[in-house]
Amino acid sequence: MRIEKNMVVSINYELLDSTGKIIEKTDSPINYLHGGFDGIFPIVEEALQNMEIGKTCSVLMEPENHFGEYDSDLIRVESRNAFPDNIEIGMQFEGGEENSKNMLIYTVTDIAEDKVIVDGNHPLAGMTLHFDCTVTGARPATEEELSHGHVHEP
Repeated sequence: MRIEKNMVVSINYELLDSTGKIIEKTDSPINYLHGGFDGIFPIVEEALQNMEIGKTCSVLMEPENHFGEYDSDLIRVESRNAFPDNIEIGMQFEGGEENSKNMLIYTVTDIAEDKVIVDGNHPLAGMTLHFDCTVTGARPATEEELSHGHVHEP
């Protein structure tokens, strides 16, 4: 069975940085709805189009194909008293400009006595990534999955 639009596709994958270090790896297959439903990176979806079960692919992803370029304007220095007492480096908070609908996830990168530095960039922003995968399954999506725009697990 070939992968086409409106199919549920199962893959095992590894995501690697430009040095070959594994960033993320599946222990069991993940499923996504194929055909522009935003369940996987569009460049990967394009590479998987018409592939068959058992086939592999390797996709080189530049920043514009995943989380974008690193944006230094997304680093902010905030007042320490705007955060809870138990704040730690690595904690994440949702935030954005006042009256804006665009919310970002900010990660605490440094804490000083009266200031906290947060970064709104995705941790993989600005990196070239390699996405290697093997197709483990494919089936037609159900009408319910198509209407909801995502896979319903068994």
